[in-house]
Amino acid sequence: MKKEEITSGNIVDFKVLKRLMRFVKPYNKRFYFLIVLTVGMGILAPVRPWLIQHTLDNYVALNDYNGMVMMMLVLVGLLIFQAIIQYSHTYISGWIGQYVIRDIRIELYRHLIRLKLKFFDRTPIGRLVTRTISDIETLADVFSQGLAAMIGDLLQLLFIVIMMFYINWELALISLSTLPILILSTYVFKEKVKVVFNDVRNAVSNLNSFVQEHISGMSIVQIFGSEKQEYQKFREINRDHRRANIRSVLYYSIYFPVAEIISAAGIGLLIWYGAKGVMNGAESNITVGDLTAFILYINMFFRPIRMLADRFNTLQLGIVSSSRIMKLLDNDEQIPDEGDYCPVSVSGSVKFEKVWFAYNDNEYVLKDINFDVEKGKTLALVGATGAGKSSIINLLNRFYDVNRGTIFLDDKDIKTYDLACLRDKIGVVLQDVFLFSDTIYNNITLSNPDIRREQVIEAAELVGARKFIERLPGGFDYNVMERGATLSVGQRQLISFVRAMVYDPEVIVLDEATSSVDTETEELIQMAIEKMMKGRTAIVIAHRLSTIKRADKILVLDKGEIKESGTHDELLAQGGLYTQLHKMQYKEII
Repeated sequence: MKKEEITSGNIVDFKVLKRLMRFVKPYNKRFYFLIVLTVGMGILAPVRPWLIQHTLDNYVALNDYNGMVMMMLVLVGLLIFQAIIQYSHTYISGWIGQYVIRDIRIELYRHLIRLKLKFFDRTPIGRLVTRTISDIETLADVFSQGLAAMIGDLLQLLFIVIMMFYINWELALISLSTLPILILSTYVFKEKVKVVFNDVRNAVSNLNSFVQEHISGMSIVQIFGSEKQEYQKFREINRDHRRANIRSVLYYSIYFPVAEIISAAGIGLLIWYGAKGVMNGAESNITVGDLTAFILYINMFFRPIRMLADRFNTLQLGIVSSSRIMKLLDNDEQIPDEGDYCPVSVSGSVKFEKVWFAYNDNEYVLKDINFDVEKGKTLALVGATGAGKSSIINLLNRFYDVNRGTIFLDDKDIKTYDLACLRDKIGVVLQDVFLFSDTIYNNITLSNPDIRREQVIEAAELVGARKFIERLPGGFDYNVMERGATLSVGQRQLISFVRAMVYDPEVIVLDEATSSVDTETEELIQMAIEKMMKGRTAIVIAHRLSTIKRADKILVLDKGEIKESGTHDELLAQGGLYTQLHKMQYKEII
């Protein structure tokens, strides 16, 4: 598995932010209200120390008890008002964040399910899970802890500095004398943590990819006894994750004590200089109120600066996650769905005309393929593994598009069909049956509300699956667990047949549909196939030549080319490649 490398971007990438704001647009009213609250928080916080200074110098110092009580009531009212604004700010920023990531996740998933299968062939599923879950969750922090909070902190710092110089410029300069050292240490911390956070994101993505792949392929791991090797690989990836997180803990454990010492040094200088001024009395313009207010201001000033490093990193991680999400959304590897033709039904005739196809550029797996299947006829495809049989099926369903040539359904280019409509006309039963962790009923209908339960039972009866399904706990409501793990291979195949039949397609495609079942189950399926194919066009891929003897036409493929064509008896009479395949299987039977 190739490890993913993630690099940091700029602290503020305006192009990404602009695209991100598109998702905020539906919630503009709340967003503008959030901005108002942010400005309000920045203004109100510095007012409280000034009111305390005013109270001490103008009421307490003059023994004005009534004035002091009045100012205390004003301070209490201000605190309550400030608490309401703080609550509203926190709630609304979180609310916007959750709705935005909901919308982004929906759009991302909608985009993913439209991408070509080629994209999924080369992209680890765990990485896509990271994009859809972890990266989008990071965006929530951008709204709740990043952008809005950072703007609020910067505004608060600005108003604190203004108030400090307004009250006493000498104390302001003394108080801020340690600020350059704190800014420098904060910058160093931010840069170090930025790198570490990227390492953590790399490790998380690699962990997701590794775990997903190896849990899905656990049977292979155990069959070949490679548990120890895979365990060691996991330990290495997990070690990288641990190291990155410990480095971040180290930087935090260094930075915050350093920032606290710098903050304490600033307060110490303030008290030393301010107390000396207070003791000088009339010779100084520093009052007890000034000194008290400045002590409060220093605490209020250094706290957001210490938090800004975290805010910047949260914002930057959000920008990196946003960039990766936008990059995925910009991926245009989609099957073009520009057709609008969607007849109520089709006759089912299929034609391939001069079709060339390559999964990778110029590495053609199908070369000049020409054949046609008339309505209600059966075409069989045979050949060695890698001959191109499954590729023909993938092209007919437009899971991939041809490089050259044309495919017709009812004498119309399949590209002129609405994509969903085209696939609705073609029923597919694959060799590797995939069942979701859900009930048998939902796996058959795929939660299509237009399919009635009676149709499902009727199709199951036809296939011969009804008896075994109804013997299961809950019958059709039995949960098959992930990938149908609680069912046998034959049972999963039978369910896939029911699923194909219940949609009543005009064209049936059977890709090695009986290759993994026992003889008894195969006989059941063969009987069901005959009923299912009656009146329908069928394309059958099979290694067992005994299953396709009655096909109207058989194509023999080799290295992406059609080598022979004819009925079973005609091909045997030719004594060519089909005859060799037949003899090999006959020997195996003997």
